[in-house]
Amino acid sequence: MKDFHSDFLVLGGGLAGLMLAEKLSRLGTVTVLVKRDTRTSSTGLAQGGIAAVTAADDSFERHADDTIKAGGGLCDREIVELTVREGPARVKELLELGVKFSRREGAFDLGLEGGHSARRVLHCGDYTGREIQEALLAACSRNKKVRIRERRPAIDFILAEKAHSCRPPSNRCLGVYALDEATGRVETFTAGQTFLASGGAGKVYRYTSNPDTATGDGMAMAWRAGLDLANMEFVQFHPTCLYHPQAKSFLISEAVRGEGGVLTLAGTGRRFMPKYHKAAELAPRDIVARAIDAELKRTGQDCAWLDISFKGGAFLKKRFPQIHARCLALGIDIAKSPIPVVPATHFFCGGVKVDKDGRTAMPGLYAAGETAYTGLHGANRLASNSLMEACVFAHRAAEAAAASAGDTMRHGVPVQPVPAWKYGDARPSDEAVIISHNWDEIRMLMWNYVGIVRSDKRLERARRRIDIISGEILRYYWDFLLTTDLLELRNIACLAGAIIDSASARKESRGLHFNIDYPETSDRFLRPTIVNRYGNKG
Repeated sequence: MKDFHSDFLVLGGGLAGLMLAEKLSRLGTVTVLVKRDTRTSSTGLAQGGIAAVTAADDSFERHADDTIKAGGGLCDREIVELTVREGPARVKELLELGVKFSRREGAFDLGLEGGHSARRVLHCGDYTGREIQEALLAACSRNKKVRIRERRPAIDFILAEKAHSCRPPSNRCLGVYALDEATGRVETFTAGQTFLASGGAGKVYRYTSNPDTATGDGMAMAWRAGLDLANMEFVQFHPTCLYHPQAKSFLISEAVRGEGGVLTLAGTGRRFMPKYHKAAELAPRDIVARAIDAELKRTGQDCAWLDISFKGGAFLKKRFPQIHARCLALGIDIAKSPIPVVPATHFFCGGVKVDKDGRTAMPGLYAAGETAYTGLHGANRLASNSLMEACVFAHRAAEAAAASAGDTMRHGVPVQPVPAWKYGDARPSDEAVIISHNWDEIRMLMWNYVGIVRSDKRLERARRRIDIISGEILRYYWDFLLTTDLLELRNIACLAGAIIDSASARKESRGLHFNIDYPETSDRFLRPTIVNRYGNKG
């Protein structure tokens, strides 16, 4: 087993991870572990942009109010105000790194998206995330203090004490065990401080806009280490994912509706959103997703249609070059015909509970980005607030780490020895079908029973089945040598259970959580839902 040590260890190569690496490198050496390659992340797929107050006719108060309104009363106001006020400074940093946001007549070409009361979304056409990621990758690649290791899926944290015998505040994170995909061997990565930035968990569900790597690895590792997961029931389903057999996980940006796109049904050509919300297509995402889901169930149709054709080819090619090209390659000319769309899992508003500086309850461990629960999003995320949150909390976590780095590093060696990984009697798998079967079953049952619309009966069925599947996975995990597929299956099963428990504990409907047995919102649940491995729920 190979051992590697650095001053700082970052899990994840998206916006939060790369920004952490760039900032932490000013303090010491940084190792970044990515599960696939450096360009596979949810950041790279982000189309819409980053929401921040940059226009003279906008204000921090309006942005905060929009965020809180979208969040269904569960946002932490202090965190919201802190985030929107620090957002412009983080945008300035991105500009200094070389990100070229789209402009019109010299000023930022600000986009409008659902739930926003003003145009405040900075974008690079419809490939904003890719441009930001490329700028950060370039900065990290030329930095000799940053070392990025690809195809190193993390297995679990290395802890000072076993999780079942010591609660997080009395424990310490020393690093992680990770799998070298090329050799199949387990490596040890230790650091003075470890940072979770491993993204979301869209692959827990059958349909998602997320990349294949989004299996909630950081959240599941945190749960196994005894840390609290907060608000896991609030899973955002993006209303408009491209519906086409060859269009795996391709998102149709909310900005299309921001520029006037309308939703219709086949056969009628009539808009249906005005009957669901006064803002129609620009209503918050939870409302639009539920409306599409209801219309498809009512009519039996396979998809809705998003029509932006009236804007003309010249405008669409400039404003949405990626969407225009992708659709055209599939035989859909968005300048002449509507786009077939369906809702798909998109973003987790919950995650590993952290404070305002990204600290978890465990010394030596921080979290930022979609992996973390900061309190910003509440019951529903306002469009394009995710990239801003990643920037703000990566910065704050790096600042907090700088203040305590001297206590956790001693001349480049681990604070204490760590145990070697034990392979035991594990052998090569002889029944890989167990992985593929359980993978499909988990994702299907989560989509059907714990999806856009829930009920107590559906949640109970899901919990019973997940318990059985988890038992099968646990036995398989200890019997056979590790693979990335097995690690991911273990993680989605863990998070499926956490989501079900969180959803079962919230006896109301609020934001992204809609339970037909409790259709009203109740002040009794005006608080985050917390779940952990010790059985705490509620």
